[in-house]
Amino acid sequence: MQTQSLNSQDIKVTPFKQKLSQPLTKTAISVLQINLGKRCNLACTHCHVEASPKRTEELSPEICAQLIELIDKFPQIQTVDLTGGAPEMNYGFKPLVAAAKKTGKQVIVRSNLTIYFADGFGDLPEYFAENKLRIVASLPCYLADNVDKMRGAGVFDDSIKALQWLNRLGYGKESDLILDLVYNPQLPKAEKFSLAPEQTNLEKAYKMFLQEHFDIVFNNLFTITNLPVGRTKMYLERQKLSASYLQFLESNFNAGTVEHLMCRNQLSIDYLGNVYDCDFNQMMNLPAKSHNGETLTIASLLAAGSLDLIDEIQTAAYCYGCTAGCGSSCGGALV
Repeated sequence: MQTQSLNSQDIKVTPFKQKLSQPLTKTAISVLQINLGKRCNLACTHCHVEASPKRTEELSPEICAQLIELIDKFPQIQTVDLTGGAPEMNYGFKPLVAAAKKTGKQVIVRSNLTIYFADGFGDLPEYFAENKLRIVASLPCYLADNVDKMRGAGVFDDSIKALQWLNRLGYGKESDLILDLVYNPQLPKAEKFSLAPEQTNLEKAYKMFLQEHFDIVFNNLFTITNLPVGRTKMYLERQKLSASYLQFLESNFNAGTVEHLMCRNQLSIDYLGNVYDCDFNQMMNLPAKSHNGETLTIASLLAAGSLDLIDEIQTAAYCYGCTAGCGSSCGGALV
């Protein structure tokens, strides 16, 4: 784990574009990541979406119908990645799963695990197993205190019960029932910052601890850097750590991560039908642009009959979070 202390009060960060040897461009789009809305049964301290039980924003029937048309129309989409908020709580979740499964696409659901114990959602584990959905579940540490500090009292215990439930259904054991976990670092309390530990070794530690203490098995661990977006950004600003954290990320920039960035083969869609290069750009309202500078929507993709309308990916200073150290993505480390 890399750690660095920064004391300068006057900190400058190089524009991300200037760090690159050439413009950051798209490859053929194969992943459609859909943020169904901000409704969630939790309000995690590091949530870049700023989701919570008080939020009501979610997909509309009209946008859901457009997304289903998009999924039907483009066989190049290999993966439909459903996120939120708690995606399961927001309108359109099961119709989008059905559309993706009907066209033979992999479906990822980014689950907080505790939703299974909320009223009206107790059918989810069996539903996931029946439809062979790949579950990517947040468990930012394997120690209860750390998880509950980030996600709320009792979340660790509920997460453990949920993982045991999924294991009983075959998740983590059968080849077509994939269960992945996500690690996030703790938010810093001072100008002493850390990147995530090396993913392979941390995965071994997670597997050993969870199996020994709870008889839990899973497939992969993904380490994801806390980007200065959403609640993480607000926290860093309150602690007067925002600029120094960005400089720390820049100082650990790894050019070898750039070709593997998730924004290159992915479109991120919000609950209003707007198109972004990634979920972080979505939360910072930095929309994707077409060849001619047009701001893209699902409707414009359908009208053009193409998903590949973007030449250059929109970037910002927080992109250093995805390119620091071993890199970071929705699928974990990049190199």
